[in-house]
Amino acid sequence: MLIATLIAADQLEKGELSSAADRLADAGGQIERIGDIVDGKAADIFFDGDLVAARQAFLDESAAIDFVFQPEENREKKLLISDMDSTMITVECIDELAGYAGIKDQIAEITEQAMLGELDFEEALRGRVALLADLELSAIDRCLDEKVEIMPGAKTLVQTMALRGAKTILVSGGFTRFADPVAKAIGFDSAKANILAEADGQLTGKLDGPVVDAQRKAELLRHSAKSSGLSLDQCMAVGDGANDIPMIAIAGMGVAYHAKPKAAAAADAAIRYNDLTALLYIQGVASENWATS
Repeated sequence: MLIATLIAADQLEKGELSSAADRLADAGGQIERIGDIVDGKAADIFFDGDLVAARQAFLDESAAIDFVFQPEENREKKLLISDMDSTMITVECIDELAGYAGIKDQIAEITEQAMLGELDFEEALRGRVALLADLELSAIDRCLDEKVEIMPGAKTLVQTMALRGAKTILVSGGFTRFADPVAKAIGFDSAKANILAEADGQLTGKLDGPVVDAQRKAELLRHSAKSSGLSLDQCMAVGDGANDIPMIAIAGMGVAYHAKPKAAAAADAAIRYNDLTALLYIQGVASENWATS
């Protein structure tokens, strides 16, 4: 059995749900059951058919609705691994930090190219970090206080999954100086990120230890799943950029969240219109069962 989940940015109408069922049927799906509209904005259609064909049938959909297609088995995930910048928080930390050095535009351009997959991630990261040499460490605390905002729905998503027994991991190609406090604020079990080298109260322009890149993110997902006795089908990975693609591709539910084109194309689901609570609707968890922080 397969499930199509519709999550409207505003209000989901019965006519939109019926139209989606008709489109699934036209794509060869056999509709078994149409669920009720939950919270006024989300609903499931249960059907038998071809998963790829179902997804293809909705690629040109223009309504402000996120459509997600998946097997019914292992729908509710037991492990969540997520990117940080532009996924669990609203900004790219290195760009905002660069603003305190007066070079935000210069670094932001490189960041955008890296997230689009146009540059080698590690080379681009080390190059940007080098430009931050001699920046006072106090700028990091200011950046956290003044620029970093939690993404809407992040706390509800993470804390609800944790409440329901899932393991939650924040993994970032950014820096521990940001990832550790962000993980704590949101409610993640753990965080993994790059370490900025420091000396005499300033950044040295270098990194300590190996780089957390795309492959390291995927390796962390595999290791975490194995150590928890889970299959990858029981895991959800969320990200927005090219360096998230390997972990998105191997997770049972790989989610591209307001993502760059390459990441969206690699994902099982692309969330374009809703906040992160959409990932709870995907798992069949309605708001009455959400954690309240």
